[in-house]
Amino acid sequence: MIKRFSVSLFFLFTLSCLLLTHVHAADVPAGKKLAKTPEAIEKGRVIYYKRCSFCHGLQGDGDGPVAYQLIPRPRDFTKGLYKFRSTGSGELPTDEDLFRVISRGLPGTAMQTFDSDKIKSGLTEEERWQVIYFIKTFSKDFDDPEFNPYKAVVNVSSEIKSSQAGIEKGKKIFQEMKCWECHGDGGRGNGPNSPRLKDKFRGDPILPFDLTKGWRYKGGNTTRDIYLRFNTGINGTPMPSFTDSLKDEERWDLANYVVSLQKREVNNNPVLSAKFVSGELPTDPDNTLWGSATSIDVLLAGQVIARPRWENPSVDLVTVKALYNAKEIVFLMEWGDRFKDTVHNPEKEYKVSDVYKGYVSWEDIPRDIGNFRDSIALQFPTAIPAGTKKPHFFRGESGNTVNLWVWKSDLEESGQPPVEEVNASSPGQPLKIQPPEGQQVKGKGVWKDGVWKVVIKRPLLTEDKNDIQFEKGKFIPLALNVWDGSNGEHNLLMSLSSWHYVILETTVPMSVYLYTFLGIAGLGLGEFWLVRRVRRSG
Repeated sequence: MIKRFSVSLFFLFTLSCLLLTHVHAADVPAGKKLAKTPEAIEKGRVIYYKRCSFCHGLQGDGDGPVAYQLIPRPRDFTKGLYKFRSTGSGELPTDEDLFRVISRGLPGTAMQTFDSDKIKSGLTEEERWQVIYFIKTFSKDFDDPEFNPYKAVVNVSSEIKSSQAGIEKGKKIFQEMKCWECHGDGGRGNGPNSPRLKDKFRGDPILPFDLTKGWRYKGGNTTRDIYLRFNTGINGTPMPSFTDSLKDEERWDLANYVVSLQKREVNNNPVLSAKFVSGELPTDPDNTLWGSATSIDVLLAGQVIARPRWENPSVDLVTVKALYNAKEIVFLMEWGDRFKDTVHNPEKEYKVSDVYKGYVSWEDIPRDIGNFRDSIALQFPTAIPAGTKKPHFFRGESGNTVNLWVWKSDLEESGQPPVEEVNASSPGQPLKIQPPEGQQVKGKGVWKDGVWKVVIKRPLLTEDKNDIQFEKGKFIPLALNVWDGSNGEHNLLMSLSSWHYVILETTVPMSVYLYTFLGIAGLGLGEFWLVRRVRRSG
């Protein structure tokens, strides 16, 4: 139980980091750059072995003991190939480029921020310079004057501010330069070339970036950051430099268009308010009634609580809305998913061996279209908690069970009822499917342009003791499980959230307004009487 609790804290920390990844540390050091000396390199070596070698390896070749679990793989420093630089395509980074990456970290990867002003376990500026000087010893190119990166720094012109006309120009350039072939028409990373791209480090599959996720831009999400990427390219990936193919102004227009695609604000309100409607509830995710509903953004992280632990989740945010009427409640979930996966092959499911340590190597999972389905589950406790005690957010626990509504894309595709109502008492126990007469949940999913929209509806009240019962004005815990089939996710290999809450809005009775009016009127009359009495006595 203690181990599960400690891993749960790590999971919650991971969720909180998702909120912070768009907040960058300083681009430049506050103090003077540390001199490169043998003593500084030696101190950097000690720091590297203690803090960096677990991922990047003792030899700097990106093959540390945890590297097999990570997507993308840790950087191989011996190759001298760096993605995020201020230098031209194929060039080495400057010291300041390395300082920026180590300070900021790389959102969406295992590379954390090491700025000690941001996290307690970070490194001071002096320590960051020291480890940078040691990292450079892994590649002899840094000692070759011919490859001096400071001679290859790209020119950065004055920023062209965003305007609607500029964004429209950028959109046209996005089409003309065929950026959509990788990133997709809507920037979701689902272009026709996306399933077959590979990096140049190890030949690993590489997915084009989902440009809508403003919080996950590895090299920064501002217009200047993106413009710089268009100047430098991203070494080791299919992303080229556009300095020879686009004019400077066009690169700024394209950058402003990319910024316009981003979902920059994340509404991490823990409480979802379900709005009351008097008529029929919508079953179509594009019904106009959804426009009147409030929404929250539920953050998710990889399931790292029970084995097999999954460090490489695909879905990190789901937008949720809810409506209800006198008889039913309906939820709408929306999330980005590059590919529509509607096939499930049980023969390829991952089997946990007796000697397995707990974490799954990404090489062990068939991450490809056509192996596993896309799926999402709404989770509730089977009973509204009377106090602060709730079931564990990961599948509940013995004596404190949960109720899950599981939507499956393969069932949707085959024409079967796509939602199954199940119960769970712990992650170590198989899900218990409710009998046919207990299946009262209905749903519908629609995938379009790299986005799933799934509607799930159920009566507010049922006679089944294994079902959650929805009561007005009560805070009802709600959590999510999500699977991306093409990312190899199935069973416990998934994204999940901690508990949020849904509350059914209550209409305010007219008596409340009447009593309020009478109270104010009574107070006014009392004050008037008191003033008159004081004047008479005076």
